[in-house]
Amino acid sequence: QVQLVESGGGLVQPGGSLRLSCAASGFTFSSYAMSWYRQAPGKERELVAIIGTTAVGTNYADSVKGRFTISRDNAKSTVYLRMTSLKPDDTAVYYCARKIPGRHWSSPATNDYDYWGQGTQVTVSS
Repeated sequence: QVQLVESGGGLVQPGGSLRLSCAASGFTFSSYAMSWYRQAPGKERELVAIIGTTAVGTNYADSVKGRFTISRDNAKSTVYLRMTSLKPDDTAVYYCARKIPGRHWSSPATNDYDYWGQGTQVTVSS
């Protein structure tokens, strides 16, 4: 069955860095665009970044452009999110998700995704 398992979250000071990983299994990973979302307490789930099947195409939320980098290793069936210059506003649970093929590339709608990981907590605080 399809599984997405995130790891790499934790507590980091403002200005620090973290790298999140999402290990996928149960499907042909290289055939799917993948995304990272985040959800802070009391807020809606927000699209952070998306990466295409061959990693050529990427897109980012304005709030993370220049600080976060999404990447993937199709040989390892893993998608990554490198986060730098972290701010307290980046505090959230971060989820990876598999995009349904054929859905609009830039759509942030959560119902354009069919599988989600369990999430990993990122807390940015001094």
